[in-house]
Amino acid sequence: MDMETLLVDSRGLEQVESVLANSFARSKARAATLGPTYHHLWETLENCAAGGKRFRPRMVMTAYDCLSGTDRATAALVAASFEMLHTALIVHDDVIDRDFVRRGIPNVSGTYRLLAEDAGLAPDDAAHRGLSMGLIAGDLALSSAHRLLDGVRTDPATRERLGELLDDAVFASAAGELLDVDASTSETATSEETLQMARLKTAVYSFESPLKAGAVLAGADEAVIDSLGDFGRDVGIAYQLADDILGVFGDEKTTGKTTWGDLREGKRTALISYVAQRDEWEQISSLVGSPELSAAGAEKIRGVLRSSGALDHVVSLAGDYAQRAQDHLGASHVPAELRDGLAPVATAVLARVR
Repeated sequence: MDMETLLVDSRGLEQVESVLANSFARSKARAATLGPTYHHLWETLENCAAGGKRFRPRMVMTAYDCLSGTDRATAALVAASFEMLHTALIVHDDVIDRDFVRRGIPNVSGTYRLLAEDAGLAPDDAAHRGLSMGLIAGDLALSSAHRLLDGVRTDPATRERLGELLDDAVFASAAGELLDVDASTSETATSEETLQMARLKTAVYSFESPLKAGAVLAGADEAVIDSLGDFGRDVGIAYQLADDILGVFGDEKTTGKTTWGDLREGKRTALISYVAQRDEWEQISSLVGSPELSAAGAEKIRGVLRSSGALDHVVSLAGDYAQRAQDHLGASHVPAELRDGLAPVATAVLARVR
């Protein structure tokens, strides 16, 4: 089943899209005064931000609406800020991973690598130019996320809390990315460390902070805000585990990314952490992290991940965390509408790997 059909509904997303469109229009107009090259970079960044499923805005808007929030225009600003943060992080993540494709098309770095190649640059120089432009674009998106949140008009205490949640998301994501980079050069990353990385790199900014932001803006009780954070943490870990599986076993046409990028980079996902503790690791240790990894080598790794039990283990682990997430929604203080609104999310996460 397609994941989007299982996600929370699209309430308020049209307002979020309008906020994003207006934000990019203003930035492109400013950039045009500084030259066509800068304007083109903003156009490329806008293209990168288009076409996603808007998970983070959905989390904000669903929490806000289900908790009786009434000012959707303000909620849309908060939601858009988290979507812009997502854009910043995926652009930077592609730079770190040296990926030039996102959602099946050239990403920011890929777009500028192609332009550089067309201009006659050598392959290495063209790749460096592409990655450099990705770094700049990601910085601009990050700045825009904060600018959007600055436009929220509410009481000072709520504004401060919202700012803290966005800051928490950035801070945790950087810590998770650092763990990810460090783990790629280590064969000793434990399962616990990979789960912590999943929480910091994905769960906080994609689920925990957006859900809590929607609840804070709606004036929810602290107990409800805490439960949403717990739900977001566990469903976010489950989501990242599913993402790790799809990064190796998924359909490239569906995921929009190569299925050996993570293997080539040597990412210490839960899959790799599991097999690295078993005798089967000797069969693939020289392949994982090899810049020369071939399609045949990637297929050999997949075979070992299946035969060693790593794939089944991580699928089961994702299911455990998705169930924990659903359990948090069962608390008596969680309103029924909120419970019903978010319950499909955990189901959607599991549908990605089944």
